[in-house]
Amino acid sequence: MVVVDMTKGVQFLNEIKDHVVGAFMQITTGGILCDEVLRGVRYNLEDVKLHADSIHRGAGQVMPCAKKVFYACQLGSGPRMLEPMYLVEITVPLDAQQGVFTTLNTKRGEVDQILDRPGTPLSLMRAYLPVMESFGFTQLLRQNTGGKAFPQMKFSHWKHMSGDPMKEGTPAHATLMNTRKRKGLKEELPVFSDYYDKLQG
Repeated sequence: MVVVDMTKGVQFLNEIKDHVVGAFMQITTGGILCDEVLRGVRYNLEDVKLHADSIHRGAGQVMPCAKKVFYACQLGSGPRMLEPMYLVEITVPLDAQQGVFTTLNTKRGEVDQILDRPGTPLSLMRAYLPVMESFGFTQLLRQNTGGKAFPQMKFSHWKHMSGDPMKEGTPAHATLMNTRKRKGLKEELPVFSDYYDKLQG
């Protein structure tokens, strides 16, 4: 995550640099959608209008304004939800592979590759599994394979959740609303106009 100074010839910008960076650090630890850490974000600072009197350029004036701008940018950029993914390596006999496929389908897992082990009746299946779906995965896998499959899980990467979190009926929206409810945030989603201030002429 970065904030990039793209301005040209703005007076007094060095005076507010620390305040803008402070606001940036605060909002990136808790985004506008569900107060979670942001990933892969770049803010371009295009222009700044500052008061000529230095008393109006302190942290108390600049930081709240900068935070509103950063939040408005998040809403205006079409934000997406990310979910953590496990890499699951499952050692399973060839005759029990179907149970692995069934379990992965139930838990939104995606098979990456299947490696046969020459000279043995075993195969190694590599798959990606959303961390959210990992609870009860091992038990269900054992149940569907008659106890013949042995999984190992480790964190792999972050993946975009399907759907727009701002549109009802999508998996991303359901996760967003559940997270907001769990954290005690307002049920109504924020909108761009809540954070957009027109410069008074």
